[in-house]
Amino acid sequence: MRKLIIHGAHNTRTSRVIWLALELGLDFEHKNFHYSTGGTQTPEFLVINPNGTLPAIQDGDLCLFESLAINLYLANKHGGDLSPKDTDEMGLAMQWSFWVATEGEITALDALRNRLLLPEGERDEAVAVTAEAKLSKPLSVLNGALAEREYLMGGRFTVADLNVSAVVGWTKIAKLDLSAWPNLTTWLDRCLGRPLFVKARGG
Repeated sequence: MRKLIIHGAHNTRTSRVIWLALELGLDFEHKNFHYSTGGTQTPEFLVINPNGTLPAIQDGDLCLFESLAINLYLANKHGGDLSPKDTDEMGLAMQWSFWVATEGEITALDALRNRLLLPEGERDEAVAVTAEAKLSKPLSVLNGALAEREYLMGGRFTVADLNVSAVVGWTKIAKLDLSAWPNLTTWLDRCLGRPLFVKARGG
């Protein structure tokens, strides 16, 4: 039987993959290490992910990197309510995952870095304010998509919600004002309130 190994610390993008694996009820081995340990630059890890970034997985002989792609793969492979039910839903899951990667992730990270992650002396509030302004359009798009539904693909929590909320959740940590998007905030609280989200982050 193929063994799933997830590489990366809880406080990196690896938490997204752990979250999905927990939601799917998968048996996996977690190799918990951070960039600061140098573990991403060892010859052994660079065979798994030549980018030297986290997360990465090994599923038998298959090695994958990029958290959102890993999650789409695992959901498609293992099925269940979190997984797309047909090609239409697969298209939607890919659409929302690629959308949040291109329209939101880098900008949300700019806000998070300059509000929290960087040492205080290196933070630039102007960068955070600019990021917050740039996020207005994608957050409005997401808010509109959730106007008449609880989740992105209707009435159930899926890999699309997990992938998107894992990124959009950074805006809450960065203390962005989300009050203009009530559908989004209700949905985000619903997603991030799931017990396995907390567990995936090491809680």
